[in-house]
Amino acid sequence: MDLLQKKNIVAFFFQSCILVKNYKDVRALNPLLLDFPTQFTTKRLLIRVPMAGDGIEVNEAITESLTELQPWMPFAQKAPQLNDTEANIREAHAKFILREDLRLSIYDLEKGHFIGSTGLHRINWDVRSFEIGYWIHTEYSGQGYITEAVEGLIDFAVKELGAKRIEIKCDPFNEKSRKTPEKLGFSLEGILRQNSKSADGKTIRDTCVFAKLFN
Repeated sequence: MDLLQKKNIVAFFFQSCILVKNYKDVRALNPLLLDFPTQFTTKRLLIRVPMAGDGIEVNEAITESLTELQPWMPFAQKAPQLNDTEANIREAHAKFILREDLRLSIYDLEKGHFIGSTGLHRINWDVRSFEIGYWIHTEYSGQGYITEAVEGLIDFAVKELGAKRIEIKCDPFNEKSRKTPEKLGFSLEGILRQNSKSADGKTIRDTCVFAKLFN
């Protein structure tokens, strides 16, 4: 191999390194180019992106859990129509692909039943900040599923998305919801006074802001 060939190989190597760096930079700036799994599992759960056809199970879960969900969830003020639920599921799938919002459905890993929903919302890709939300079918409440799902989602967000900050917000009086960030070591950064309407829109409520930071 002569000197010119060696120089060409070195030049090609450095050009390749620059192309790879530029590609990674573009991926970092454009969330649409981020590739990450659409599902993961925990000890008892399968957590995955919503899919077309999920509407039937989700609609049943909401309808059967209205009493427990109504005080906290605007979408649960009345029994939803099946077509509306299915449309919402497909919209969530589209937003997942667009990296605008990462809703995830929670399933019993062994039996395959839909038991609730979680996800990463209000995303700021520039600083890798996310807010976790969640709700569960009344039948499965109080069995630690949400804590397990959120713990798994935190691990997913940190390892797959490079999360630097994760928030959980809830009404101060929503004791079940508050227990999740408290169990998982989140810090209560503060309580926003009279900053939002209640789920039924009739009163003004406070909001607890829990957060956890990652290096």
